[in-house]
Amino acid sequence: MEISSTAIVLGLLAILILVIRQRSKAQKLPPGPAALPLLGNILTLNRRAPFKTFLKLSKTYGPVMTVYLGPQRVVVLVGYDAVKEALIDQADDFVGRAPIPFVQTASNGHGLTLSNGECWHQLRHFTLTTLRDFGMGRKRMEEWIQEESKHLLDSVRDTNSAPFDPTFHLSRAVSNVICVLVFGQRFSYEDSSYLHLLGLISGVLGFASSGWGQLYNIFPRVIKLLPGRHLSFKKEVEELRTFAMGKVQQHKETLDPSDPRDFIDCFLIRLDQEKGSPATEFHYDNMMGTVLNLFLAGTETTSTTIRYTLMLLIRHPDIQEHMQEEIDTVIGRDRCPSMEDRKSLPFTNAVIHEVQRYLDLIPLSLPHYATHDIIFRDYTIPKDTVIFPVLHSVLRDEAHWDSPWTFNPTHFLDKNGNFKNNPAFLPFSAGKRSCVGESLARMEIFLFIVSLLQNFTFSTPGGPDSVDPTPEISGFANLPRKFQLIASPR
Repeated sequence: MEISSTAIVLGLLAILILVIRQRSKAQKLPPGPAALPLLGNILTLNRRAPFKTFLKLSKTYGPVMTVYLGPQRVVVLVGYDAVKEALIDQADDFVGRAPIPFVQTASNGHGLTLSNGECWHQLRHFTLTTLRDFGMGRKRMEEWIQEESKHLLDSVRDTNSAPFDPTFHLSRAVSNVICVLVFGQRFSYEDSSYLHLLGLISGVLGFASSGWGQLYNIFPRVIKLLPGRHLSFKKEVEELRTFAMGKVQQHKETLDPSDPRDFIDCFLIRLDQEKGSPATEFHYDNMMGTVLNLFLAGTETTSTTIRYTLMLLIRHPDIQEHMQEEIDTVIGRDRCPSMEDRKSLPFTNAVIHEVQRYLDLIPLSLPHYATHDIIFRDYTIPKDTVIFPVLHSVLRDEAHWDSPWTFNPTHFLDKNGNFKNNPAFLPFSAGKRSCVGESLARMEIFLFIVSLLQNFTFSTPGGPDSVDPTPEISGFANLPRKFQLIASPR
């Protein structure tokens, strides 16, 4: 009897599914939905917000589950308890970083973000030490941010209370802070080349969060063969790399090893010190990769958070007014705010924290990686498994937040109105792979926001209800919608 080709294909698919299930059982993998060969579970994913699918699946399979994104096995951790147990309690097991195709393209596979093992240890220690030596998290950096805030305030004043898009006003200020650390200089707000670079950085994050960007991460070899947005993304990344290479070359020509000016100088000095060591991690490719990591990450994430803060303050004018009253009482309108003021501004501090929780900027976190077989909660997570600690599920964990789905600054206030922290506040992730620039980002967000509220009241042409706080794109990042801002001098 002749067997149809369709029957043969269906039979092979059934065998493959059976093999996957048997292998999962033998390895004691965490439970999860049945997966199709090659495609895995991607057909069931919410393409606009994949983390929502993971939350839904966790109600069936629990807080530790296995899914397949294409052929790639992924273990998903949902909720504060599971994420904390992995990233903090078993930090050494979960320290690996997954190979993220769009980041690999952006940094040529080198640099701090994607490194593992001894390379990561050396680069992270060097980066943290160097940035701290140049003031990150310290008084020196606070003074730089205070100085940059004056330029930001001037640029906002120049709008003369007319509606404007705040995106590049904010990214110019934030990016200049990281530029001082990395490149040893700030750029004029009128510099058209600088504005072009900021546009490229914004486009990189937008691509990573788009549906096409997610497909690129799942099927990079296939997508690279097709026409699409990834082609322009690659060109944009090349422009950013060319800019960074030019800065490195300028530093080489003017380097004084006895007087390093910034991160690039320090890396060049270390590179020269270890040029005779065949096993060194301090080489040109890692320098370029790390410089680009810092430049990209240090610009868009913090400026997006500040932009979202202004959006929510427009939508909640009573909260904006309360913050301004507190700032006027503690600081006044003439003195520049400092980090020392934060402890005397509990409501303002609570609002800033709640914005970060509610924005949920990187909902899946940067994926981790099993560099060896991991035993976790009696399951086996095999080597080469991608691991998603879903930060969205932590920042919305109903066991840790009274009203996780609403914007509510009282999440960070006790009954006496004093600021209180919450262990489930992990917007920068946690453990050994937490954001290297967390202290800088916290300082920038606080000082820029307080300075802006000192000097302006913010509104929008259509009124508070015209602002939509739901993300325009939800993929790698939750990116807020564009809006028109009116800054009225106080």
